[in-house]
Amino acid sequence: MNALTDSVIKDISLAPSGRQKINWAKDHMPVLNRIRERVIVEKPLAGKRVAISLHLEAKTACMAELIRDAGAEVVITGSNPLSTQDDICAALVSEGVTVFARYNPTPEEYKSHFIMTLETKPDLIIDDGADLVTILHSERPDLLEQIQGGCEETTTGIKRLLSLEKSGQLKFPMIAVNDAFSKSLFDNRYGTGQSVWDGINRTTNLVVAGKTVVVIGYGWCGKGVAMRAKGLGARVIVVEVDAIKATEAHMEGFTVLPMVEAAKQGDFFVTVTGNKAVISRDHYEVMKDGAILANAGHFDIEINIVALEEMAVKEEVVRKDITQYLLADGRKINLLAEGRLVNLAAGDGHPAEIMDMTFALQVLSLLYLNQSNEKIGAHVIDVPYEIDEQVSRHFLESLGIQIDELTPEQTEYLNSWQV
Repeated sequence: MNALTDSVIKDISLAPSGRQKINWAKDHMPVLNRIRERVIVEKPLAGKRVAISLHLEAKTACMAELIRDAGAEVVITGSNPLSTQDDICAALVSEGVTVFARYNPTPEEYKSHFIMTLETKPDLIIDDGADLVTILHSERPDLLEQIQGGCEETTTGIKRLLSLEKSGQLKFPMIAVNDAFSKSLFDNRYGTGQSVWDGINRTTNLVVAGKTVVVIGYGWCGKGVAMRAKGLGARVIVVEVDAIKATEAHMEGFTVLPMVEAAKQGDFFVTVTGNKAVISRDHYEVMKDGAILANAGHFDIEINIVALEEMAVKEEVVRKDITQYLLADGRKINLLAEGRLVNLAAGDGHPAEIMDMTFALQVLSLLYLNQSNEKIGAHVIDVPYEIDEQVSRHFLESLGIQIDELTPEQTEYLNSWQV
């Protein structure tokens, strides 16, 4: 393939701007840089084609170029129509990476970018939300044969993969990168917590302190969003369907309420569930005038936008990435980033140091899969602990932090049933 002639992007002349962003991110991704030192010599992915579907911004570009440096031919598309950055696409193409993506495509164009990516017949994939996997299994099974396997980035994607595996239809192994400790504990909690509020704050330019934030969903991402809201001075209400998570939120000092009650009190609402219509008509009917809705889940289904549109007598964009819905009784409800991922559609996503760890997991898992997929079979598997631990160890080393090691005597004691 020829990246310059085969890619579908907005404008190749944007490459210098994109390269600036990539270089800045690369300077703050020491774990990937350590991996690069090894793979650029060994070329473990030589002769392979890797297809990637992720949010197409600078940190993702650093990973794509690392996979290229490992010897692979890389093809990439976006995993959200509003998170793709056109200058990043141009910069990647100028460095030999084939790109099928541009910011804010039509739904038809967006779908065609997935298809074009898969039609390059990759050997390995990195997916986000299981979009590539779903298309392969439901619409393009003719492209399945060459796929060795892949890695999945999100909770939503893993749920879809597990459902596919349970039905007996999964055709190749997938590694659940999202569930690795170095991903869920750090990326989902600290990355989402910071980047969601970065997106909300830069979009609204409103104070958070003294206001009420409703966080719907208290998984790792929800924990991060709630923690940062508290740090910004907000009163935080958590909405949950899981009794254990609700208990945890209560023990952390947050108010726990059913959504219909929380809806009456919230100034900001953030959905982080992976489920559909967790904010809907019943909630709009009791919300305050001026309520602000943001989604931090993978798909734009968590906020029921159709119901909001049906209730509204007027709809207008009142500020970049803010759509305001005027209801019949005069109340206004504001939706950020069209209900898509607010941290990426209205921000720059997770901090570089956080994505450094996540993308290191992706790369090392891909290398593991390339070496051992025949032994795995068509299953969803966890990231091997050795890879997970290695990423955190590299991260600590990059900061100059040292930790202790067990003595042989201590190791023997821990592995023995005798005292």
